[in-house]
Amino acid sequence: MEPEKKDPLGTEPLPKLLRSFAVPSVIAMLVSSLYNIVDQVFIGWGVGYLGNAATNVAFPLTTICLSIALLIGIGSCSRYSLFLGAGEKEKAAQVVGNAMCLMIVLGVSYAVLIQIFLRPLLLAFGATPDVLPYAVEYTRITAVGMPLLIVTNGMSALARADGSPKYSMTCMVVGAVVNTILDPIFIFVLHRGVAGAALATVIGQFASFCLALRYAARFKHIELERSDFRIELRESLKIASMGMSNSLTQVAITLVQIVLNNSMTYYGAMSPYGTDIPLAACGIVLKTNAILLAFMIGLSQGSQPILGFNYGAKQYARVRGTYKLAITCNMVISTIGFLLFQLCPRQIIGLFGTGNELYFEFAVKFMRTYLFMVLLNGVQLLSSNFFAAIGKPVKGMILSLTRQVIFLIPLILIMPRIMGGIDGILYAAPVADLLAFLVTVCSISREMAQIKSLERAEVA
Repeated sequence: MEPEKKDPLGTEPLPKLLRSFAVPSVIAMLVSSLYNIVDQVFIGWGVGYLGNAATNVAFPLTTICLSIALLIGIGSCSRYSLFLGAGEKEKAAQVVGNAMCLMIVLGVSYAVLIQIFLRPLLLAFGATPDVLPYAVEYTRITAVGMPLLIVTNGMSALARADGSPKYSMTCMVVGAVVNTILDPIFIFVLHRGVAGAALATVIGQFASFCLALRYAARFKHIELERSDFRIELRESLKIASMGMSNSLTQVAITLVQIVLNNSMTYYGAMSPYGTDIPLAACGIVLKTNAILLAFMIGLSQGSQPILGFNYGAKQYARVRGTYKLAITCNMVISTIGFLLFQLCPRQIIGLFGTGNELYFEFAVKFMRTYLFMVLLNGVQLLSSNFFAAIGKPVKGMILSLTRQVIFLIPLILIMPRIMGGIDGILYAAPVADLLAFLVTVCSISREMAQIKSLERAEVA
């Protein structure tokens, strides 16, 4: 047991440790966000705002894909970290083998379902007659890369939990670089439009997938045996329970996108903006916010191995210290994001292509209003992942649903009726952010009091 106590996760100073894990995780999440951002920028300049609206309509399929990746990836790396902290390496290896099999099976199944039900799905996600052809062309191709995206994200999470955050980062960076190089070639040189952007995305995902898969033979703390590679129902359910809060956050985002897209087209038709301008502006604002969320998710995922290991090792002071440090970093980043969204919205939106003055008027208003409470967003996200990391997935799951499902979706449906139109949709988000923040503060305060009690009991 002595070698386990010397593991840097349990001994290294927390600021240095969090930095070594969180920085690569943040970069990896930023790169993941750039897949969609880069497509949006090049499509905006090469196709126009109808192309941007098409990628917005298709985006829920990507968030569902990420929810599957997080369900397996975060769930398995949480269990992996807890087993390593407890010194049970054989069980940790079984977790990895089971998770890899799940990634492949679920990824292929999801891609097949998209191809079968593509048009009904896109119509349900808010596609208008003008946008639908672009969305179908784009998604037919990107669906092929969904299994690659699931394996890459899942293996990256396990590599991070194994103490290789830089390798995890490299997997994502390589794919993004390939995507960024190929996007302008396919769109502007070969004139493939949205299909070219989709091809660039899939080729980049394949490059990341190859690197991620190589890590199966490079784990530091375990040795995988052939017998580890099988799907066991009991272990799969435990993995799913640990990853549920992160996965449900993505599912909730998907539900919000569907409700938001349909509400935008419905109330947009009653406004001077029409249906397509709100749909396009919504996609740009949400994907811009995804960059800020990438920092928060990266911090959350970077802190997960530290939290899980130290909670498993009963080093409760380090658990509390890691959480407080992550929240502090999050508040600094959120403040910068808030200032950019409020002071430079026109410049940010202008990066995504051209449009008439009416389009820019609505997009600027949307960004400033909808993202007014971004200062508080990260607290709920970090806290729900905190519960999952310490082996309390039910609490994390409930907390992850507060902002998107319990508050935001009902407010999107109710507030336009109260405020008389599309403005009600814009104000629904800051109200939901504030309510979710208050619930989070109450939940985390109670949990920290319990952890302090455990700490005192260990000392006694």
